[in-house]
Order: sequence, then structure tokens, then C-alpha cells
Amino acid sequence: MNNVILIGMPGVGKSTAGVVLAKLLGYEFVDADLLIQQQEGRLLHEIIAQEGTEGFLAIENQVNAGIHAERAIIATGGSVVYGAEAMAHLKAIGTVVYLKISYETLERRLHNIRGRGVVLKVGQTLRDLYEERTPLYEKYADLIVDQEQLDVEETIAQIAAALEQNRQKCIE
Repeated sequence: MNNVILIGMPGVGKSTAGVVLAKLLGYEFVDADLLIQQQEGRLLHEIIAQEGTEGFLAIENQVNAGIHAERAIIATGGSVVYGAEAMAHLKAIGTVVYLKISYETLERRLHNIRGRGVVLKVGQTLRDLYEERTPLYEKYADLIVDQEQLDVEETIAQIAAALEQNRQKCIE
């Protein structure tokens, strides 16, 4: 159980923080969205357009449930929490860290939500999505890092500190 899995809404910086954290800890970096694109030979928004929301979520669940890594920082897509098999697998292979921000900050950060390959149901707003996913992120998280008002470096420091605290608790 030596992996760190980053979950949270699109735009919270899972990939950005993950790359730097991997360098800091001497870990590998795995971007689950890129694994999906590699497997499918298509961009995320193309998969969503062609397979629909449910089809994409099934692919995402299958890819995440099949990740095999050692000493890796794994940045997941924001919708990974809809996949029960994926989340059970990820919790089994590492510590799940929820990168949390307020809705207002999220709204400021996200401009082209559909172009990012974000899974939105017909008629669903960003606020609807935020309110639907937040309880799922909290349910699956081993650690929560509230990154409101934090820049990337501060976020990484908070993640590293939370991981160290968690490691110390496990030793005791």
C-alpha cells in the first residue's frame, strides 16, 4: 500500500500536484485519464461523445480497476468515484487523498468544462456536479487536503504533511 491516489473535481490540480509530488517523493506518476486515452486511442471528450456518459464511466471504471503500480502518485479523473470497482481497487493499493476546493474557486478555475472531457449528464450544471460528487469524494478519501487559498507548492506541502502524519499513525 505504497501508492498515493489523488481524487477531486476537475481543475483542482490533481495532475499538476501529482507530477511535482512524484518528483519530491521519488515516485512514478500515473495519469489515469491518459491511460484511458491510450487504451481507447481517443481523447476523453471523444469517448464521452461516442460512448455516452455511461459508456465512458464503464471504461474509466475498468481502466482504474486495472492499474498496477508500486510507489506511484496516481492522478484520477474527477468521475472515478462513480466506479465502485475502481475505488475499491485504488483504496486497496494506496492512500486516497481528496483535494478539496470550494465551488466558487472551482467555477473560477474551470472555463471549458466540456473540452476537458468532464462527464456531465444532460441538463446538469457544474454546481449540480459539485454537489453530487463531494459526498463521494469524502466517502472514499483516506485524507482530505483543503486547498482553498493554496498555490501548487502549498498544496503539495499539505499533501506531503498529511501523508507523513498518516504514516506515523499507521506505525503507532
